[in-house]
Amino acid sequence: MSDDYLVYGAAGSGSTPVEATLTLLGEPYRVIERTVWADAAAADEMEKVNPLRQVPALVLPSGELMTESAAILIQLADSHPGSGLSPAWDSPLRPRFLRWMTYIAAQIYALYWIRDDITRLAADKAHEAVLRERTAARISACWTMMELQAPPAGRFMLGDELSVLDLYLAVVSRWGPRRRGFYAAAPRLGEVARHVDAEPRLAAFWAERFPFSEAWEG
Repeated sequence: MSDDYLVYGAAGSGSTPVEATLTLLGEPYRVIERTVWADAAAADEMEKVNPLRQVPALVLPSGELMTESAAILIQLADSHPGSGLSPAWDSPLRPRFLRWMTYIAAQIYALYWIRDDITRLAADKAHEAVLRERTAARISACWTMMELQAPPAGRFMLGDELSVLDLYLAVVSRWGPRRRGFYAAAPRLGEVARHVDAEPRLAAFWAERFPFSEAWEG
């Protein structure tokens, strides 16, 4: 057992909102870098922790291993109720929070398993462009549907206080087809993401783990 959290992840990956959450909570954590989508050796090493060969994975101070980014974020927020990073179980906002955390994970994030290595599903070279185009279209359609059914309740998704739902949305919306397409598909959600980008408590974190470099929006 350790007082530290141990994160298996990579800069700009699905571990980013987990690391951002731990930063906001002021919890000590270490990151073991595993760029599993670009490095076969890293994927092999990750398999020893998560047989799916995916990041993020989080080892809690108790020694318990967690995978699945949405579950990790909910657990971290719920286990720190004073942080305000998730609504309490009896809050009227709780169903909305759980719905959209799960929606991002299942409907949008899951498509990046395909997009990170299009050959996983492309039967031949001719199929690759079609899969890229159709997964991009599906991602945009899912963001639009979320915007129509879950307009922001304030500066952020649940009101004027930042939650892990906002962190999750802001990070996933930066992946391909990247923010420019996201803003077009869901302009009100885009404003939420911009507020997360500008969160002063995360300025140093973003600069290190997911920098806003030139043309980063796509």
